[in-house]
Amino acid sequence: MTANEAREKILALRAEVEEHSRRYYDEDAPTISDFEYDKLIHTLKDLEDEFPQFKDASSPTQKVGGKVSSQFSPVKHQVPLESLNDVFSHEELLAFGERVEKALEESHTYDVEPKIDGLSIALEYENGIFVRGATRGDGQTGEDVTENLKTIRSLPQRLINAPERLIVRGEVYMSKETFDFLNKEREIKGESLLANPRNAAAGSLRQLDSKVTASRRLDLIVYNIQYSTREYSKHSDTLDALQSFGFDVVPYKVFDNINDCISHIEWIGENRDSFPYEMDGAVIKVNELSLREILGSTSKAPRWAVAYKYPPEKKPSKVVDIVVQVGRTGVLTPKAVVEPVRLAGTTVTNATLHNQDFIDKLDVRIGDTVIVQKAGEIIPEVVEVDFKLRPEGAKPFRLPSYCPECGSPVIRDEDGAAMRCTGAECPAQKLRNICHFASKEAMDIEGLGPAVVEALVNAQLINSPADLYYLEPQSVASLDRMGKKSAENLIDAINKSKNAGLAKLICAFGIRQVGAKAAKVLARYFRTLDNLVNATVFELLMVPDIGQITAENIVEYFDNPQSLHQIELLKAAGVSFESNEEVVDQRFAGITFVLTGTLPNFTRDEAAAIIEKFGGKVSGSVSKKTGYVLAGEAAGSKLTKAESLGIPIIDEEQFLIMTE
Repeated sequence: MTANEAREKILALRAEVEEHSRRYYDEDAPTISDFEYDKLIHTLKDLEDEFPQFKDASSPTQKVGGKVSSQFSPVKHQVPLESLNDVFSHEELLAFGERVEKALEESHTYDVEPKIDGLSIALEYENGIFVRGATRGDGQTGEDVTENLKTIRSLPQRLINAPERLIVRGEVYMSKETFDFLNKEREIKGESLLANPRNAAAGSLRQLDSKVTASRRLDLIVYNIQYSTREYSKHSDTLDALQSFGFDVVPYKVFDNINDCISHIEWIGENRDSFPYEMDGAVIKVNELSLREILGSTSKAPRWAVAYKYPPEKKPSKVVDIVVQVGRTGVLTPKAVVEPVRLAGTTVTNATLHNQDFIDKLDVRIGDTVIVQKAGEIIPEVVEVDFKLRPEGAKPFRLPSYCPECGSPVIRDEDGAAMRCTGAECPAQKLRNICHFASKEAMDIEGLGPAVVEALVNAQLINSPADLYYLEPQSVASLDRMGKKSAENLIDAINKSKNAGLAKLICAFGIRQVGAKAAKVLARYFRTLDNLVNATVFELLMVPDIGQITAENIVEYFDNPQSLHQIELLKAAGVSFESNEEVVDQRFAGITFVLTGTLPNFTRDEAAAIIEKFGGKVSGSVSKKTGYVLAGEAAGSKLTKAESLGIPIIDEEQFLIMTE
């Protein structure tokens, strides 16, 4: 490679790494695996070493982590939070050992620990009391996330027999069990799933509302003393001390030679499935603290430690079958049933094929020999097909046109590759459908959250939203942790929802692209459910804000026999099909309002209801089409944008005059 070619390659790699760093550290939304990212850094570093004339202090190889977010107060680390140099082979581990042996004349030992895949943080204690916590940030300056850290139960607020001042480095992580639980809840609610535990932990800790962080059930494990007014001679001594103070401490073992370290790293890799947290590697550290000072650090990483990254395991297997599962949101997910293969400590018999586009891209067929990978992700996936071993007669696979669970037509999402069942009574979707039906924006049934819905379904008391109105108090009271009074309150809330009105009911049906706002418009226009059920696409297009696709979705929904069956059950139960959307006059017709700040006498919902009563609309964002911005105290960026666009701004007093 010539010098010019090397320069171009280095610049391209830096740009690629910077983009992936931004996604990983600042957005908690990576698009490549940790292993692939680390390999890019490794390749860039090797090129910079080979062509030192192109080294630059601004290179990603010379920096740690991401930038500090302006959403949190900056914290200058008393001791920098360094990253570690990564190695990917036993040969590189041996080379690390040789460098240490050459640099140190004294005998020494090594400490080996699993590398937990979470968010690195520094915790400060004074006289044993937790006073501040910060993210790693760029290694020199982090983000103050103290209040969010206080919601983590495994973080001790008060230490036992601790030094006068102590700074500890640890990892905030989401356990595999919690990750699975939260994704199950999110699926029931129809929310997007968390990608992996690391991103989930990072996103949770950096929430502006600590209540959100608390709901994510994060954990903490510590692995280093950054600073202490009490002295120690070995790293292993500091870990023992941290445990005695009350911390959960990373498991470690001490060895006197590099070969035993490598054997233990292999053991960790083979048994990582038994650990409660995800890990992406293992760390070797020189154990004696005084010898670390001799070895020193580069501008980015210490010379006395390296992180071994486990490669994504890839193994061949044969596709025995392709099965289609219907998720709780109605999405059809194809999975390859493969001959059992051992990957990352577990026996894999299924691998995801994601969707029809993915199957077409790889051209996966039943009978194929495929390469299966599990690279730090929860679900194994097929990544390659060995076409040389394809059996004769293997046919391309197509997802079914009708739901395998209920027989309803399957449609493709307009904005993605997902294929989705349209059945209102699909058994695979019943949890999600009932939870949505009872949600605040729909029928607003107080006390009927996902946990209660799941208990009712598991007890076979309900199978669809309409079944809620046929529940009996004694049956509900028999559920675990329910009781007579709670059951009566729930039945009362369900009965109260019968008069929620047509807009709430339309929203509760869960028709694609028909949310709370569109439901209000439809209720105001058609006045009764019968009118809406019988509406044609042409008639629906006459309704403000209802476009072609939404109109077609509405007609398709009411053409489905399952939908009509649910409507009949709701009607028999006494649910109101009439609109209670009051329209006094049309003085705000065609006018869009944006609400910002706190109003003295109205909540935003109350103000929005008044605007809609007079035929107006409420939007969440300011644009050139905005008619008025109704601003209260502590109005933010919406007010600033309105001023820049010349949008009329009114306060509550002016608003009341307009509505007299």
